[in-house]
Amino acid sequence: MRSLLCAAGAAGILWSASVAPAAADEPDGFSISDPRITESSGLAASRAHPGIYWTHNDSDDGPYVYAVDSRSGRTVARITLRGIGAPRDVEAISLGPDGNVYLGDIGDNLGGTWDHVWIYRFPEPKTLRDATVTATQFTVKYADGPRDAEALMVHPKTGRVYIASKKQDGGGALYAGPQRLTAGATNTFRKVAPVDLWVTDGAFSPDGTRLVLRSYFGARIFRWQDGRPKDLGSVGVPIQQQGESVTFTPDGRTLMYGSEGADSDVKPVGLSDGQLPDTTRSDPENGDPADNHSGKGTSDTDLDPSFVKGAMVLAAATALVVGLRRLLRRGPKR
Repeated sequence: MRSLLCAAGAAGILWSASVAPAAADEPDGFSISDPRITESSGLAASRAHPGIYWTHNDSDDGPYVYAVDSRSGRTVARITLRGIGAPRDVEAISLGPDGNVYLGDIGDNLGGTWDHVWIYRFPEPKTLRDATVTATQFTVKYADGPRDAEALMVHPKTGRVYIASKKQDGGGALYAGPQRLTAGATNTFRKVAPVDLWVTDGAFSPDGTRLVLRSYFGARIFRWQDGRPKDLGSVGVPIQQQGESVTFTPDGRTLMYGSEGADSDVKPVGLSDGQLPDTTRSDPENGDPADNHSGKGTSDTDLDPSFVKGAMVLAAATALVVGLRRLLRRGPKR
């Protein structure tokens, strides 16, 4: 019987090894060591400073944004925003193609009762040091009434701002802002797609072809096409104390997931196959074949070679197990 169990275990190991997709080269994770950051609720990879991630506390902290060095976990700059009111429930952060940082004061712990929320915008600093900067404040309303939201994403090509609401009253949704935000006026965000996920954060890939939305315990990735998301399925999420944030690495090949709590960890999850942004998948310098732009493409019914290989291995291992069973049934000759 021990041999039988060993054979079955070997079959499982061979199956897992043969069909699991190869993970992309992942950067190291890190822990946020700043004792002032205890409710990291948003995360955005800097475009101007390699290895730097912008984050902020949830609420009751003030108008502050922190630049954290992923190589050490230390804060290298705290930016204080002036020219805005008192932040109420800051939940998300994103960078735009205009070189600005967008901060979403969009949470509503009362379940969607505030008739407006705010977005703050300020230039990403060229030098990383503690500083006070003037921010622009935008008033936001939703066309279909107040929502609770924790995800704000700026498209890296068009500059349009999107917000994903939390699941409530039957489902969450993705909302698009006007083509350009206007200070001193109300910016109305309109629903563009339903989202069946309790969204705590989201991010666009650097090339704008993928959108990821995460919840406390899961995430889904979407192809971004004609201003709308096309669901590509679930994507891996690490186990964390309270999953709150997500962003793409600058090369678009890895998701970085953040959590609330003191000394919170930021953990990487590599993307593969159709999850990868288009420009990443078609870059031969990254070891990927160029996409087929001839119009033929790849059939959705084609089987992945690793799946075929795994099926063959599993079939062989199953035959081995069956043979051992028969041998054990016969027993020793008398």
